[in-house]
Amino acid sequence: MPEANRSNAVHAGAWWLWALGLATAASRTTNPLLLGLLVGVAGYVVAARRTDAPWARSYGAFVKLGLAVLVIRLLFSVFLGSPIPGTHTLFTLPEVPLPDWAKGVRVGGRVTAEQLIFALYDGAKLATLLICVGAANALANPARLLKSLPGALYEVGVAVVVAMTFAPNMVADVVRLRTARRLRGRPTGGIKAIAQIGLPVLEGALERSVALAASMDARGYGRTAQVPPAVRRTTTVLTLGGLLGVCAGSYGLLAAAGASYGLPLLVAGLLAALAGLRLGGRRSVRTRYRPDRFGPRSWLVAGSGAAVAALLIRAGTYAPEALHPGVVPLTAPTLPLWPAASVLIGLLPAFVAPLPSKETP
Repeated sequence: MPEANRSNAVHAGAWWLWALGLATAASRTTNPLLLGLLVGVAGYVVAARRTDAPWARSYGAFVKLGLAVLVIRLLFSVFLGSPIPGTHTLFTLPEVPLPDWAKGVRVGGRVTAEQLIFALYDGAKLATLLICVGAANALANPARLLKSLPGALYEVGVAVVVAMTFAPNMVADVVRLRTARRLRGRPTGGIKAIAQIGLPVLEGALERSVALAASMDARGYGRTAQVPPAVRRTTTVLTLGGLLGVCAGSYGLLAAAGASYGLPLLVAGLLAALAGLRLGGRRSVRTRYRPDRFGPRSWLVAGSGAAVAALLIRAGTYAPEALHPGVVPLTAPTLPLWPAASVLIGLLPAFVAPLPSKETP
């Protein structure tokens, strides 16, 4: 496998499409075995193809965030109860009496195995979504993603990319400072150590933000060309209407009852949004130096994520019980053969994407 360079590197948008495909697949199931397989696929590809850049080290932080979400979901279920009925009582907490206007809300009380299993499945789904997004953050270069954005979205994209870059850089600063303290024989845990590490991290993030704003201002970012008012209004209508159509179509595809109208609405929204973005690109006066190409490797990476999403959506029609194991009565989840084989298609980027360069991009 060749080493990645400017001509054969996978497009940053392809990594995001691949990760969003895995996230869409995760949203279609609560089977912990399939969710674990999705996490394993994302982790393997990240381990095989991430670089040494600062943003590539953020994957571990997203994994920890997912685990934290899972624990919080379980704690909410224990202390606030759950509408899931159950007969296997594990323990009973003291129940806090609430006024009549809070009828339907419960604090404490009986905790059953059924409600904990339901919370575990639900939290695992959300944690998997976060980990898939973390995989995209670890693999896609945010600067190259910004370079590929349409002109109409460039100003919004700058803000989003700066926000996306902030977390990975902060994680890198924390790791660097903890390593320095460890080498000096100082403690790296505890409230006092966290306070001593937090101040330099925030100071470094502020300095980078000021330097980035100054460099962008010096390069002419934010300058726009004059366009007729009618073009501006048409652009706004097409872009906002298209994005609303995309949101409604995506919701229809994710919801079991909206599969019939979801796809047409999503396609219509995409076409309107693309027309609006192309029309809005007239306001951008910048040029693009050596644009990134969406080559065959990028198509394969993006296509593998789309295939996983499409096959899991299709599996929901012929194996809904396997994708959503029951909790009342309690049943052990099983690994369905064809959905599991569909998830393994997501491993394709680990074999078709070029090896990461040894130099930081």
